[in-house]
Amino acid sequence: MGDMAFMDILLFAAVAAFLILRLRSILGRRTGAEDGERWRSRPPERTIERAEQVPDNVTPFPGAAKTVDVAPAEAAAPVGDPVVRKGIEQIRRADPSFSGDGFVQGARGAFEMIVQAFAQGDTATLKPLLAPEVYEGFAGAIKERLAAKQTLETTLVVILSAEIVDARMDGRTAYVTVKFVSEQVNVTRDADGNVVDGDAAKVAKLTDQWTFARDTRNRDPNWALVRTEEPA
Repeated sequence: MGDMAFMDILLFAAVAAFLILRLRSILGRRTGAEDGERWRSRPPERTIERAEQVPDNVTPFPGAAKTVDVAPAEAAAPVGDPVVRKGIEQIRRADPSFSGDGFVQGARGAFEMIVQAFAQGDTATLKPLLAPEVYEGFAGAIKERLAAKQTLETTLVVILSAEIVDARMDGRTAYVTVKFVSEQVNVTRDADGNVVDGDAAKVAKLTDQWTFARDTRNRDPNWALVRTEEPA
């Protein structure tokens, strides 16, 4: 019985390692409230001259943010917009390993990780995943939250869809914008645990557009989040 349990542990560890390596190869390594305040201090998009170097260690996500019943990633729908298809082909010419479908799958995982880390105030996890200006905006919002002695609880119920809505090359830098539609529960509490924003009993349907960028001249496969917005 002990040997069987040990083998099960080894099997689970191997599967977990495979999934982490797969996410890294697609999108890069490890990588609110319902209204516009969720992603405050959004900086403008910038060209990345060099992809951010990411440490090899992987930080677990303990505690505050909860993820439940996240639907399995579905195959990405074919891109119907000819302009987007053209952009994807331009990126593929610069980086033959790029796959639109594969990128969407990795982007779903990155979205979940970043949302969780933001809720937890985990700036150490956020920093390698974000362009410097975006990181400053996220870190500033976290700092304000801590100064007010507030906590944000985020439950990412499900990612309903994720699709590429823009893809392009600017020089040797590739940009890919993904529109995420998700259901979340976001609640901000004060130091006494009282709700000051959000509703713990309400699941909100949210739409976000995130733009990722990567310098295709760099051997580092990592992409960085360079812009977030909420479509009108």
